[in-house]
Amino acid sequence: MGATTQSKGTSGIRIHHLNCGTMCPYGRRLMAGEGGLLDTYEMCCHCLLIETAQGLVLVDSGLGTDDVRNPRRLGRPFLATVRPQLRQEETALAQVLALGFKQEDVRHIVLTHLDLDHAGGIADFPDAKVHVFDTEIEAAMAPSLREKMRYVSAQWAHGPDWVRHKLEGESWFGFEALRAIPGLDPDVLLVPLTGHTRGHCGVAVKTGDRWMIHCGDAYFFRGEVETPAHCPIGLMAFQSIMQMNGPQRLNNQRRLRELKAQHGGEIDIFCAHDPVELIRHRH
Repeated sequence: MGATTQSKGTSGIRIHHLNCGTMCPYGRRLMAGEGGLLDTYEMCCHCLLIETAQGLVLVDSGLGTDDVRNPRRLGRPFLATVRPQLRQEETALAQVLALGFKQEDVRHIVLTHLDLDHAGGIADFPDAKVHVFDTEIEAAMAPSLREKMRYVSAQWAHGPDWVRHKLEGESWFGFEALRAIPGLDPDVLLVPLTGHTRGHCGVAVKTGDRWMIHCGDAYFFRGEVETPAHCPIGLMAFQSIMQMNGPQRLNNQRRLRELKAQHGGEIDIFCAHDPVELIRHRH
């Protein structure tokens, strides 16, 4: 899926749309609603790299260089079912360097959650501050039996500079929100969208007179934020298996549909793993 593409907001802010991990599970018919049961469905790890006057900000980090070098730490179930391609050139670090930046230019990493396909790259930027919703850190550091397979503690064994965020009463288009990096231009907000994990968040970014929101794994298929909603049965089943709170997850999907219906002209909405959304935003 290509390495990187950039878009420019109306304020002149450059935002690069990166794919930091290609995954190819079998069952395209179930995942995309087309093709055969034994065909592969190519999923992405859609991340953002934001150029600011205060340095680079990475939104989600995909799979990291240590995951590529030692895939066994990701666990056999993940490797067998999701089938990540593990390409060094797709790591966030490789793409940052390819754009002409240095590793230390990444000052902040803002995570939607700490699932292994979202947090794998944080060790590649050891000097960056890593921003996460407080409840998500608690879940990852003391996971329940159901949560243990989704978190890989080796990904943060280097001791990241965690910035733990709690809700502060701010509002964003009717959603609760909190400012991740005070004083930063553009605005970067954490928008709690719990359900997939205990502390799952979307990340909203202001670009001039428009916003974009990276919804992480709040949904997996572009049709889930359309009215009426639709999603292939395989992705529906996968989300149900992975969810920590079904009612919360489904309620947040409903609210995202309402957000798109009411404010679609002001806000670009996308998730982490829909390849069509990634291509759309790259263009």
